[in-house]
Amino acid sequence: MAWISPETVLINVPARDWQEAVRAAGHLLVKAGAAEPRYLDAMIRTVAELGPYIVLAPGMAMPHARPEDGALKVGFAAITLDHPIEFGNPDNDPVRLVIAFCAPDSDAHIQSLTQLARALGEPGFVERAVAATTTEDLAEILNRGKQQP
Repeated sequence: MAWISPETVLINVPARDWQEAVRAAGHLLVKAGAAEPRYLDAMIRTVAELGPYIVLAPGMAMPHARPEDGALKVGFAAITLDHPIEFGNPDNDPVRLVIAFCAPDSDAHIQSLTQLARALGEPGFVERAVAATTTEDLAEILNRGKQQP
C-alpha cells in the first residue's frame, strides 16, 4: 500500500528560506486532511525552539510537530526545492528534499519514523528524489523506499 501519493508531493518548489519550505510541505498535509492549519506554525516553532535537528541526512529535512499540535491522522507530504536552502545544520545543509509528516499519537509517530528510515537507508535515495521530474516519479521513489525490508 502506498504511503504517499502524487497529490501529496510537489517538485521544484520555490522557497526563500527554511520556513517557507516547511510551510509548503506542511500545506500538503493540511490539504490532504491529515493536519489542521495550526500544525504548520507548530512545525516552524519546533525548529525555532530546538534547532535544525530535522535535517536528518545530507540534503533532506523532515519537519513535524507533536500530535497534539493539530495532527489528525498519519500523513506524509514531500517537496523538492527549486534551489538548495540552508536550515542551519552544518553537517547536512543545504536541503533540497523536505518530507513533512504528522501522526495523531506517539505509536503512529514512531511507526512513521521507521517507515521513513527505511527509505533513507537506501543508497542514493535523496539524490533520486531530488532528480524526480514529475510528482508521480517522486511518489514512486518515496513509496519504493518505504517497502524495502
